[in-house]
Amino acid sequence: MEPRKQLLVVDDNPLFRKVTSDFFGDRFKVLEAGSCAQGQAFVGQEAIDLAILDERLPDGSGLDLCRHLLQAHPFAKIIYVTAYPSFEHAVKALKAGAHDYLSKPFEVAALGHAVDRLMSVSVLERAGRLEAWRTEADSHSAILVGASPRMAEVRRVVHLAGGSDASVLITGETGTGKNLVARTIHHASPRGQAPFVTLNCAALPENLIEAELFGWTRGAFTGAVASREGLLEMAEGGTLFLDEIGEMPLHLQSKLLSVLEDRMVTPLGGRVGKRIDVRIVAATNAQLEEAIKARQFRADLFFRLNVLRIGMPPLRDHLEDLPELSAFLQSHLTGHGVPQPLAHPELARLAAYGWPGNVRELKNVLERAYLLGTPPSTFLLSDGGGDPGPEAGTPGAASFPTLEEVEQAHLHRALRLYQGNYTRAAGALGISLSTLKRRVKRPPVTGPD
Repeated sequence: MEPRKQLLVVDDNPLFRKVTSDFFGDRFKVLEAGSCAQGQAFVGQEAIDLAILDERLPDGSGLDLCRHLLQAHPFAKIIYVTAYPSFEHAVKALKAGAHDYLSKPFEVAALGHAVDRLMSVSVLERAGRLEAWRTEADSHSAILVGASPRMAEVRRVVHLAGGSDASVLITGETGTGKNLVARTIHHASPRGQAPFVTLNCAALPENLIEAELFGWTRGAFTGAVASREGLLEMAEGGTLFLDEIGEMPLHLQSKLLSVLEDRMVTPLGGRVGKRIDVRIVAATNAQLEEAIKARQFRADLFFRLNVLRIGMPPLRDHLEDLPELSAFLQSHLTGHGVPQPLAHPELARLAAYGWPGNVRELKNVLERAYLLGTPPSTFLLSDGGGDPGPEAGTPGAASFPTLEEVEQAHLHRALRLYQGNYTRAAGALGISLSTLKRRVKRPPVTGPD
């Protein structure tokens, strides 16, 4: 359940405080203060979402408290109330950062309307900041944060790929940022101003993948009432990113190989090929070398794609980057300001977690914590390595779950949550349906979690 917002009422009139507290008590956690000093104490200790400040207090002015509160809680909304209204007072209050100004006496319903209006504004502002954060966090810099040797090597190869036109293969677990690295390479290359087109090979049925890639001519199949360009043509001059390339059917692998060799594409139902200039960047979370041995992936296509290779490390293998990465992501949540650093115990809890969803899971955890105003560790899955485990060499270390056990527990927890519905569980986990089916080792139990 989402925690209640906190409303701070600072007024030296006990009756006003009680009426206000009673009126808003079912919607907010109401904090009452009768002086500037008491209000200052709450500001320094609590997360304030909304404040109602009296102009004249026994030990100071509500204006001073208003400025102090906004320094500590820049997104808080403030209603300034006074028994001595004047145009000059209203201007001072608004300049100090107040969002509304009410003159005593007033009906408590009028105060309620003002609160409703400001909370609606707060919701819209937060949604805007969140959307801006998502956009920024999905930029190339978000995934390349970190001073660890593993990330330094990633940056080095990404830099090489940006200056080259060679095909690139990006490998790594789900959530490590393969898509973001592909975008980084594209924007760092001379093709950066041309289209960046994406196809997830695991998200479409086999016949649709072929049609999407190569396009079709009118009458090529039932329902083809008009010709349409394929993604290979749409990416002309730019980059085509083939995500989950390991899921591409074998006969389409052969056609893609021909495109890479001849730089020609022929739409379904067409007879004449068209020359194209497209760079291919592919990504997979599968072991393609093993797939080649099992005759599930063409070796010749693998060699064509594997000119430059970037291996994205799982987050658990570069946890030394966790403080910097968390701070980077949080800074965009707070409007590009300087974030409040996570306390050491909180960082320790995050570092002890297995992070089966990698950087994507960290981003989602921080986003949820921001929205609900709770510590990020609140949202770590208990069966995904969320509780700090024993140090190596200490009693109980032998019982620490393996990575495979953690992954299986995570997958089955999602399947239990969605009552065995693989499609919904795969969507929640951020992986394809085929990947989920391939990774689950035993039938899920769909009873209570």
